[in-house]
Amino acid sequence: MGNGTSPINRVYVAGIGLTPFGKLENLTVKDLTRQAVTEALADAGPGSAPIDVAFFANATQGILEGQSVVRGQIALRAMGIHGVPIANVENACASGSTAFHLACVYVQAGMADVALAVGCEKMYNADKQKTFSVFSGGWDVHESSQIVARLLALGDGVSPPPGIKNQELKSVFLDVYAAIAKYHMKTFGLTERQLAIVASKNHEHSVFNPHSQYRHPMTVEEVLAAKTVAWPLTLPMCSPISDGAAAILLCSREALCRFPKSRPIKVLASVLASGVEREWGQFGQHIARRAAVQAYEQAGLSPEDMSVAEVHDATAFGEILQSECLGFCGVGEGGALAESGATRLGGRIPINVSGGLESKGHPVGATGIAQICELTCQLRGESGTRQVPGARLAIAANGGGFYGVEEAAACVNILGK
Repeated sequence: MGNGTSPINRVYVAGIGLTPFGKLENLTVKDLTRQAVTEALADAGPGSAPIDVAFFANATQGILEGQSVVRGQIALRAMGIHGVPIANVENACASGSTAFHLACVYVQAGMADVALAVGCEKMYNADKQKTFSVFSGGWDVHESSQIVARLLALGDGVSPPPGIKNQELKSVFLDVYAAIAKYHMKTFGLTERQLAIVASKNHEHSVFNPHSQYRHPMTVEEVLAAKTVAWPLTLPMCSPISDGAAAILLCSREALCRFPKSRPIKVLASVLASGVEREWGQFGQHIARRAAVQAYEQAGLSPEDMSVAEVHDATAFGEILQSECLGFCGVGEGGALAESGATRLGGRIPINVSGGLESKGHPVGATGIAQICELTCQLRGESGTRQVPGARLAIAANGGGFYGVEEAAACVNILGK
């Protein structure tokens, strides 16, 4: 267990706010931001201290709405937050967790007593091709064809069953995830059924989450029989396009007295990493693995200490890979771990009890912050039917973009009661 001496322990989650995720046609970025931040302030309790600094995460508004700069200033001004430092954060699908990390660092450094991290996206668009174009900038656009070819080659040698046809209109990232999943199939024996078990588990968890985009259970057989997006991935194994926002109010130890009715949760570690050039087979050097090792060291903890985890499952394979990177099992054993039941609610290490990105939804800039919101609820014991009994320590892993053969950015955060 941690000895509580790490400087990051001086940072606390004082309040959380979350909108529902889904197709929210009548709500704007400003509306969603206001809803999440107002809820976070209310959650911290009456007498909340003024916000000293804000970090606003968003990855798509520039392309989809034309608000290419000062997004946070515009969204927060609409609800009366202005005059304080406001920084805009774009780090692909890791934008939200990066905003959270920066807010932690700001408080830890003594630059602020109270910091706000908020992420928001309006991703639904009548032109689906325009929405999917957002993801085409998730790697070096000057070398995109070479990058895609190199990543897709990882799946060489594994062919889909006869008659399987991939969906044509989709993000190319799903083809990449499929290729990496096929690599695991030929190298470690990962099966389609194990992927379906992950998706079924997450759809089952989401039934109990009122903020989830999808709240209907799916059996393993239903997941396998669903429309193929990019074999071996079917539609329920993939995260949807989502609107939504999430916000977190962080404070220093000294500022806790200003929130007498809050239920503060400690930030034990917060690590942000960037991708490196490596060969795919160098699994010990995976960006999420490196970030996790550093986070465990920062907190003085180990994978065995974790009570619950929220991980980046843009596809079911993503959860399998992240469970390996976080050290919950060995390399190549993520599928077997899921099949054993260890990662479901009631198992040894419940993963994505929120429903995960596959079922809860994936409004890119809000995703990493939403993970922290879920884990805060778990550690407070306020998660209702999806509560992990006795949860005391929690970990979140959020990644985005591609650099070489791995994510361009990844953030791992550890929280404790």
